[in-house]
Amino acid sequence: MKDMLVDTHAHLDMISSDFDKVSSVMERARSEGVGAVISVGIDLESSNAALAFAKRFDDVFASVGIHPNDADQFSQDALAHLSDLATHKKVLAWGEIGLDFYRKHTSRQVQMQAFEAQLDTASAKGLPVIIHARDALDECIEIIASFLRSKHLTGVFHCFSGDIESAKKVLDLGFYLSFTGVITFPKAESVRKVVGYTPLDKILLETDSPFLSPVPYRGKANEPSRVRYVAETVAVVKEIDLSEVALCTTRNAKDLFALPLP
Repeated sequence: MKDMLVDTHAHLDMISSDFDKVSSVMERARSEGVGAVISVGIDLESSNAALAFAKRFDDVFASVGIHPNDADQFSQDALAHLSDLATHKKVLAWGEIGLDFYRKHTSRQVQMQAFEAQLDTASAKGLPVIIHARDALDECIEIIASFLRSKHLTGVFHCFSGDIESAKKVLDLGFYLSFTGVITFPKAESVRKVVGYTPLDKILLETDSPFLSPVPYRGKANEPSRVRYVAETVAVVKEIDLSEVALCTTRNAKDLFALPLP
């Protein structure tokens, strides 16, 4: 029997909207020892879809939120709709939220307003947040650090690609770092150094499916079963057994997201 792994960040609705196709995806994930998948929302439609998948499959859970690239969708009505979704027991997180100064789909001001309002709502609901920070890592860290001066919040910086200095700042916030198939890429030595630096009890695994498929599937559509390649690379970098990586990262996912796993 394979050690249990958790894919803490996948976009099942982007893999397929067809329940039968996603059922096959989940079967392949289970065959690789994946005990749970969190399907992550980036807007109203995908947040609804994430919860629909979570309702359909026992080992799928959901997060809801509005991604910075979709921040022009943000409104009080949208926030109320997401808040209603978040009352369901299978919604375990708020996200993917944050800042993206690379794509520039929406203005910085609009992104920040949506980000801060969603942090506030997640905190009020006691939900951890899933942070997207592209070309805006320092700004995200600064906003969360300011927020934490008066309120409680936990979460993870997903698909972390910053340097060790930035990793330290995130860890000082009490947040986790999550790594994807990027760490298997030959030229990603800088990210592997961050993996080596980060304590194992602060690491989460993810695929970001259908994106960022690991070597040897690079360039192909990704899926949760391939989170095993991320785990194997963490084990190599840290020079420990895969079973230790699986045990610790699964425990981390259970702790952060209150995953109902044995």
